[in-house]
Amino acid sequence: MTTVIAHHEVEDRERWLASSKREEFFGGLGISVRTFLDPENPSRVAILMEVPDMEALQQALQTPEAGEAMQHDGVRPETLVVLTET
Repeated sequence: MTTVIAHHEVEDRERWLASSKREEFFGGLGISVRTFLDPENPSRVAILMEVPDMEALQQALQTPEAGEAMQHDGVRPETLVVLTET
């Protein structure tokens, strides 16, 4: 299991928080997700994931479904930063 942190900006924090797309997308890969908010910047959010298969995650992130989920949640993809545990 690999721990991954991803942070990025969103168009609307409340829309992002209310969305079930993260759970649907990542849950199908066996990934648990916890959400985090930047208390000083309302457009910056993060997720912490426990990833059983990094290769499957990397492949899934390249699919149209990943782009659709990010668009649905108002994610600004150009701001996405992914960090993995060493």
